[in-house]
Amino acid sequence: MARRLRPQSCRWCGREVPNTGLGRRRQYCRQSCRQRAYEQRTLVKGTSLAPDAVVLTAEEASELADRVYQFRCAAEDVATAVEEGADGDELRELCEALLTAAKAADGWR
Repeated sequence: MARRLRPQSCRWCGREVPNTGLGRRRQYCRQSCRQRAYEQRTLVKGTSLAPDAVVLTAEEASELADRVYQFRCAAEDVATAVEEGADGDELRELCEALLTAAKAADGWR
């Protein structure tokens, strides 16, 4: 019986990495992601930065903070609606907004 492994995320972009079934599991979804990761490791080599450090510009960090804030607000909206006994349609709509915010927050890579 074949063992089912949970999906693995690309170490660079976060997309799901397909399981080839043979040998060691792949760490990157595409060659370009593997190349970007190599370039990142090369850039931080010989510096005080950790090899797996992620460096963002101030603008990228601000955009990420905004997306995380939007996600938190959407989650709080769902929690408030549940506490107040919102109907199924309203909850469904709020959950869709929460999923949209989660996908946006996850898209920073």
